[in-house]
Amino acid sequence: MAIIEASGLTKTYRSKSGPVHALAGLDLSVPEGTVTALLGPNGAGKTTTVKVLTTLVEPDAGSASVAGMDVVADPQGTRRAIGVSGQYAAVDENLTGFENLEMIGRLYHLGRRAARDRARELIDVFGLSEAGDRPVKGFSGGMRRRIDLAGALVMNPRVLFLDEPTTGLDPRSRLALWGIIEDLVAGGATVLLTTQYLEEADQLADDIAVIDDGRVIAEGTSDELKAQVGGHRVVVTLVDAADGDATTTVLRRHGSGEVETSGDGRTRAVTVDAGPAALQRVLADLGAAGIALHDAGMRRPTLDDVFLRLTGHAATDDQDGGGGGRVDGTAATGPSGGERASRQELVP
Repeated sequence: MAIIEASGLTKTYRSKSGPVHALAGLDLSVPEGTVTALLGPNGAGKTTTVKVLTTLVEPDAGSASVAGMDVVADPQGTRRAIGVSGQYAAVDENLTGFENLEMIGRLYHLGRRAARDRARELIDVFGLSEAGDRPVKGFSGGMRRRIDLAGALVMNPRVLFLDEPTTGLDPRSRLALWGIIEDLVAGGATVLLTTQYLEEADQLADDIAVIDDGRVIAEGTSDELKAQVGGHRVVVTLVDAADGDATTTVLRRHGSGEVETSGDGRTRAVTVDAGPAALQRVLADLGAAGIALHDAGMRRPTLDDVFLRLTGHAATDDQDGGGGGRVDGTAATGPSGGERASRQELVP
């Protein structure tokens, strides 16, 4: 059963260089109790999608519902069912972590005691017991992210929206946040996650929707999307780039597509149909030709391969919507602050 549904969403912003079409007929369906990742480059429409679904922006056309409520017709009901953690941690640096969470509880009209109890519970759940009574301005980026995510969970929402939650975090903090998200879903939450990190979508998502130019251009599980690229790839790295032409000849002999070459000419790759047997034959032929290898192996397609195949550019390319500002609408609302959503905006 879908708990998030969107049909034909469109949204256009004005910028100095002309109209910017952030959403161009986006369709989306998210099953309850799952993680769905929106994968795409900067400006693809990910943040605008989240803003529409969380009632912060009204679409120009189309419809959307969350937990059975129309996000335009019933924004208050929608807000009672959701939690949101945006691209920037919406915390007060002068308050302690505990005080931030208590304040959010009071904004949601919890009683004083209930707000304090919930704040202390979340401080413990997020592993911030030792730091919870310190001002947030002294927190690391990972700790701020955890406090922000805890704030999105104060009211135990049915649906959680996470807009690039691990941007700027170090690998250790990112892994810790992944663990928290996995625990939330195991407890029955539904998560809509936007990300530019391919490994994040691979790790967390039950389903992935690839967005480009304001539309969903492909969707499915990670394995289903990778199957669209097809096959395995044999990848070899040469000791001497001068052996590149001879290596390409060998790879063409055993491959089923064009041979790809790295910028320095030392690494060559080709899609193969025969799997490990093809790798063995490639290595045998290269050895017979006296070509020395620094490295060789075979790998499955990645989500980056999927994105390159679907869009012609990598998922981390910066697409700014024609120079007038990001397609996600920052140009229409000012600098990076236009992406910020204060917690008060979402309080019913």
